[in-house]
Amino acid sequence: MILINGEKVEMPAGTSLLHALARIGITMTSTGVAVAVDGEVVPRTHWEAYALHDGARVEALTATQGG
Repeated sequence: MILINGEKVEMPAGTSLLHALARIGITMTSTGVAVAVDGEVVPRTHWEAYALHDGARVEALTATQGG
C-alpha cells in the first residue's frame, strides 16, 4: 500500500512512480507538476524508473494560475 496525496492506494512494492501517478491522471506530458516521495522531490526524468516501497508517501502538486 502507498499513500498518494493522503489517500491509501493498494499497489505492490516496486510499482513505478509513473504508474502510481497515472492513477490520479498525471502523465509524463502533464505540465506544472511537482512530485515528492517521502518528502524528497523526484525529477520527472526519474518517474518511470523510480520504484516505490511499501508505505511510500507520494505528494503530487499541480501549479495553478490565477489572480
